Amino acid sequence: MPAPAARRGRTTLLVAGAALLGVVAGTCTGYLIQADRGPTKLPPLSQPKLAQAKGKAPEPLSAAQDRQVRADGDLRKLLLKKPAGTKTADWIPGDGWMNLADFADTYEKSGTMFDSLITDEFRRAAVTGWQAGGNQTVEIRLVQFRQDESLEAADSSDNNQYWADRKPDSDSWSIPGTGTGTAYVHHRPDTKAGYLPMYSAEAHAYRGDVAMEIWIYDTKPITKARVMDLAKRQMERL
Repeated sequence: MPAPAARRGRTTLLVAGAALLGVVAGTCTGYLIQADRGPTKLPPLSQPKLAQAKGKAPEPLSAAQDRQVRADGDLRKLLLKKPAGTKTADWIPGDGWMNLADFADTYEKSGTMFDSLITDEFRRAAVTGWQAGGNQTVEIRLVQFRQDESLEAADSSDNNQYWADRKPDSDSWSIPGTGTGTAYVHHRPDTKAGYLPMYSAEAHAYRGDVAMEIWIYDTKPITKARVMDLAKRQMERL
């Protein structure tokens, strides 16, 4: 049989009671001593006056140097110009702007995208595009977000890169000077009965609150140099 637990006797209770009385007595003594003392002086609330720096303040950045000033202006002016010998693509809005509904309509699940863009604080999108030789098309979008709650331009770029990475038979390269910006060439064309095979390339990057999207389509394979040239020149304008 296991031994029964030891019983706590009366002596233990008396010792604990004496210890408790000692603590209470000590506390009372402390209060009495403090009551006989004068009030302790508190440190002053004011801080020493700091000397003002001398000399002229730095000049504000010019509009050419301040990226935010440029991005808050007419975003269409930052788009690449249509090359000579090409014509404006038929689907490009006449004023160069895409509203929320038009931008969402460029996605397969436009209704879901519309709701997402509202949550993501979509602000506006400027777009340009051109056609050359009948079968070559280029579209460039600058998509701006308010970014009151989160860095949506970076998230938008990451999302497009995620889907680009999923396409088979593709190569990708970092866009110099953009951090995570990436250009893609897709070697497997989209095929449809009655139509020529369609090759594609794309590039995605962001700067501040603006995400850049470049889309190229051609009935002939597209080179790395072609998409990379557009991506680098467009990012330089941002």
